[in-house]
Amino acid sequence: MKIKKNLTFIQISGILLTQISKGELMKNEKELFLKYNFAKDMLETEINILMEEFVFKNGYNPFEHIKSRIKTKESIMNKLEKKGYEKTVANFDKIPDIIGIRIVVSFLNDIYAVVDTIKQSKNLIIKRQKDYVDNPKESGYISYHLIVAVPIYLAGKTEYIDAEIQIRTIAMDFWATLDHKIQYKFPNEIPNDIKEQLYESSLIIRELDKRMMHLNEAVNEHMKD
Repeated sequence: MKIKKNLTFIQISGILLTQISKGELMKNEKELFLKYNFAKDMLETEINILMEEFVFKNGYNPFEHIKSRIKTKESIMNKLEKKGYEKTVANFDKIPDIIGIRIVVSFLNDIYAVVDTIKQSKNLIIKRQKDYVDNPKESGYISYHLIVAVPIYLAGKTEYIDAEIQIRTIAMDFWATLDHKIQYKFPNEIPNDIKEQLYESSLIIRELDKRMMHLNEAVNEHMKD
């Protein structure tokens, strides 16, 4: 039997199911990234609305800045490999943070206020949450993570795409940014002395956040007088 060129065979548990041309695979991949862009736009809009409502209701603005991104294909494939999955487009749904948005706030207590606000959204579905503020990672990483399902409205149907929301303070963001840069400089293993210094720095960050929060509370009390 002759096999046509440029065909990819999909196998599950050793059973040959179908054959898809490379052109079709590329089309599927492009369609998937188009949906990611739709979901990112929807998430940004929802977060902006929630932020504006928060400021209006509470009379102050805790938001320093917001960043959003979609992982590159290379980054997704690397993460699939790291997690032990086959590096295929079909496994992209195994990575819940392909779409990410980071909300940086002023003070420690702002984190939980923003988390509560996001949870009140009628459009986002909270799937998982990880509180690395109360329970930091062993590395010293501190942040609050929410995995949410974001609705995208297509012709005749609604689909939900996973995305990750990170909420952290300016100090936490400073530490995490430097940690990320150091990770790239040591792709295999970070030396123990560097790890220790990073962790010790995270303890300072935690203490600084508490001090600044208490300072802000003291300032607010003086403003009442």
